[in-house]
Amino acid sequence: QVHLVESGGGLVQPGGSLRLSCAASGSIFRTNFMGWYRQAPGKQRELVATIFSGGSTLYVDSVKGRFSISSNDGENTVYLQMNSLKPEDTSVYYCHTKDQWSGRDYWGQGTQVTVSS
Repeated sequence: QVHLVESGGGLVQPGGSLRLSCAASGSIFRTNFMGWYRQAPGKQRELVATIFSGGSTLYVDSVKGRFSISSNDGENTVYLQMNSLKPEDTSVYYCHTKDQWSGRDYWGQGTQVTVSS
């Protein structure tokens, strides 16, 4: 079992920055990646960024150059640094991982990010 807790969301003006955190606990050794998804009202959940155990990263095109995913393995925490935020980044952001052997998905409770003037 893996437990994920997000924090760091809030209200920010366009062009501003936020850093989201995802604290993981439990059987983390059974996972080999961590990802951030987001879901806006009336839209499907989309993958925003992923970091793999070897340190490689992937981003959706819409956030490339603005968002950065990183991890602090000693603290079992993954971060999403979001810069140059736009109103279209407004969503609930979720942390996600998967048990690499059972295939079970794990999700955090989500944190709201609102970009508005």
